[in-house]
Amino acid sequence: MQSLSLKVFADFRVGSKRSLPGRSSSFEGRHCLSFPRSGRVCQIVACLPETNGSSEGTSSGSSSSSSLSRSQTYALLKQQMEVAAQSEDYEEAARIRDSLKSFEEEEPVLRLRNLLKQAIAEERFEDAARYRDELKEIAPHSLLKCSSDATTLGIRVQVRSVYIEGRSQPSKGQYFFAYRIRITNNSGRPVQLLRRHWIITDANGKTENFWGIGVIGEQPVILPRTGFEYSSACPLSTPNGKMEGDFEMKHIDRVGSETFNVAISPFSLSILGDGSETV
Repeated sequence: MQSLSLKVFADFRVGSKRSLPGRSSSFEGRHCLSFPRSGRVCQIVACLPETNGSSEGTSSGSSSSSSLSRSQTYALLKQQMEVAAQSEDYEEAARIRDSLKSFEEEEPVLRLRNLLKQAIAEERFEDAARYRDELKEIAPHSLLKCSSDATTLGIRVQVRSVYIEGRSQPSKGQYFFAYRIRITNNSGRPVQLLRRHWIITDANGKTENFWGIGVIGEQPVILPRTGFEYSSACPLSTPNGKMEGDFEMKHIDRVGSETFNVAISPFSLSILGDGSETV
C-alpha cells in the first residue's frame, strides 16, 4: 500500500493554517506514489474482466461477489463519463450519464440505502430494520460510514474518506481513495504522536497491517485545545474496503510518561460513498 500526503497544522481556536501539498511519502514504508498533473490518454474498457472459479459456494459469498461486480460496473461507467466529457464528446457523456442514473435507481445497495434513510425519517422502524438486514446480506460493508469519530483520553480523531475517480483505473482493478484526518487535543496536557498503525481490509476480506513512525514524515506535538490535520491516500484492488487503526502517543509535560494508544474507528472505503457530505 502507498500513500500520497499533504499536511496542515490547525489551531481550532483561531482558525487553521493552509499549506501546499507536501512531498509524497511512503505508506507504512512502501514505495512512494507520484502523480504528474500533465494530461494523459485514457482508454476505458466497457466490459469487466472475466474471472475463473467454481460457481458453487454459500449464498453470502455469491451476494458479495455480485455486489463487487456491480461496484466495478458503476466505477467503469463513471470513468467512461469523465473521459467522454474531457474529450468533449458530450453526446456520449450524456448517454453514459443517463445510464448511470438508471443504474443508481436500480442498484440494490443504493436503492436499499435510500429506502432505509426514508424509513428512518418517517419513523417506520420495522421497515428500516428489514432494509438494514437486507443490506447486511448483500453488502455488509455498505452499512459502514465513510467517516468515523473516536475520542481516547481527550484526544479526538475524525476521519473522512472519498473515492478519487481521476486516480483510479477500474478496468485494471485499481481504486484510489483519499482520506482526511483531524486530530484534536481536548485534554489539558500536550501530547506527541509517535507512531501509526493501520489495518486495511479489502472487499474480499484480505487484511493487511501497517506500522510506521509518525504521520507524513512528522511526529507532531499537539498542544491542549489545538489540532493537527493531514490528508493521505490508499490504493485498493477492490471497489470497497475499510480502514481502522490507532496512533501511539505520549504526554510530554512529564519526563518518563508512558505511551498510550488513541483509537481510529473503522471507516469505509467505497466508490458508492455513504450519502453523507464530505468534511
